[in-house]
Amino acid sequence: MRIFLMVLLLLASLIMIASILFQSGNSAGLSGSIAGGAEQLFGKKKGKGYDELLSKVTVAGAVIFILVSVILVMIE
Repeated sequence: MRIFLMVLLLLASLIMIASILFQSGNSAGLSGSIAGGAEQLFGKKKGKGYDELLSKVTVAGAVIFILVSVILVMIE
C-alpha cells in the first residue's frame, strides 16, 4: 500500500511539474503592459481552452499530491 501511494505521489508530482511548465506565462514589465493592451484592443485570443485545461490539470495534481502526502504521513 505504501509503495502504491509513493508511486501515486511521484506521478502527481510529475503531472504538476509538466502542467506548470506548459502553461503560458504572464507578460511582465512595461512591454507586457503595452502588448497586453494591444491584444485587448485588437481582440487577439491565445489558446484559452489549452490554458484552462492545464490549469485544471494542475489543480487536480495538487489535490492528489496533498491528499496522498497526508495519507502517507498518517500511515507512518
